[in-house]
Amino acid sequence: MPGVIDQLSAYLDAPPGVPAVDFAQPAGAPALFAHDSLTWRVMKNPVALAVGGVAAVILELAEPRVRTGVWEHTAFRGDPVRRVRRTGYATMVTVYAPSDAARAMIARVNRMHAHVAGETPAGAAYRADNVELLNWVQGTAAWGFFEAYHRFVRPLSRAERDQLFAEGAGPSALYGATGAPRSAAEMDALFALMGSKLERSDIVFEFLAIMRAAPLLPVRALQRLIVRAAVEITPDWARAILGLDARHRLRFGEAALLSAAGAVSDRIVLRTAPPAQACQRMGLGAGYLYR
Repeated sequence: MPGVIDQLSAYLDAPPGVPAVDFAQPAGAPALFAHDSLTWRVMKNPVALAVGGVAAVILELAEPRVRTGVWEHTAFRGDPVRRVRRTGYATMVTVYAPSDAARAMIARVNRMHAHVAGETPAGAAYRADNVELLNWVQGTAAWGFFEAYHRFVRPLSRAERDQLFAEGAGPSALYGATGAPRSAAEMDALFALMGSKLERSDIVFEFLAIMRAAPLLPVRALQRLIVRAAVEITPDWARAILGLDARHRLRFGEAALLSAAGAVSDRIVLRTAPPAQACQRMGLGAGYLYR
């Protein structure tokens, strides 16, 4: 089991070509999220991050404007490993890096988004800095991480979900998602609002095939398990729209296996990973989040 955790945690490091952030310095520098936030405790878990990240992308690609922007303006198809690692590292910087470093990275992302625009195959115009689309991307990302943690690490109460969404409102606004959900009820409302705009697409199935086959982890069985778990936690109504049937979901015993990995990863201190490094920066000790 520790080997599984090590494989997943490797994707929390800076990928090639991305400036590395020092999560351990300067001493005492606050992050965008408070060190005693629930977000710091949830987002340290590599199992929840891996499953939740894939689930979020499933929902994002169900929206035709987001789907076209991602598929036409990113390197996902040609270099999925780099794309996945860049996204994972950006998440770590947003949550755990000194706030100055996080704001600088977010500003770079926003500048790139400002140049991304086009039309869907159906003729609908889109811009990557459209607030509605940013709200959807930020909302589904948060939902994916929290739902994966709830399913495969430990159950989260409704109050804890509300707290997690509320903690992320400020950082989401920095990305331009000024209407991102601030509570579980607001996330439910966003699902209701966007549900009629989602549609089935072969690109979703292509994405899942890429995630199963790309050289992301040394053990491909684990990689395929993560993809099936992501489909499993996707809301029933969204799976119905997308045509994701039982063949794409978890098999007998796999939820228990992933839950065991999730529970273990919530207790193993990864001393070189951003969460532990950030705790040391705040003078808390590397194991602070793992008690």
